[in-house]
Amino acid sequence: QVQLEESGGGLLQAGGSLRLSCAASGRTFSSYAMGWFRQAPGKEREFVAAINWSGRSTLYAEFVKGRFTISRDNAKNTVYLQMNSLKPEDTAVYYCNAGEDRAALTTMRVLGSWGLGTQVTVSS
Repeated sequence: QVQLEESGGGLLQAGGSLRLSCAASGRTFSSYAMGWFRQAPGKEREFVAAINWSGRSTLYAEFVKGRFTISRDNAKNTVYLQMNSLKPEDTAVYYCNAGEDRAALTTMRVLGSWGLGTQVTVSS
């Protein structure tokens, strides 16, 4: 099973940028699609972005299109989320996980155990 560890969160003002990282264990990392998710206080976890195994295809939730970019480095077993033009409503704990494909990730069908996530707090 894929083990995941997120990092890079922080506290910043609206309009700022942040890059999250997710380190994955396992030799089969490059076989999986990878995704980012988030959970705000009092809300359910939701899909944010997904990338296919090669890194050539991506999918985004409507509310982050044009602001967030997902990428991966298979040599480092790491997936990234570059977040620009952050808004207070982006405040949440951000998680990563693996999936069979991008479509599976959009419906929260994941293969790994959820990590602790990384907190992103955006002030107005």
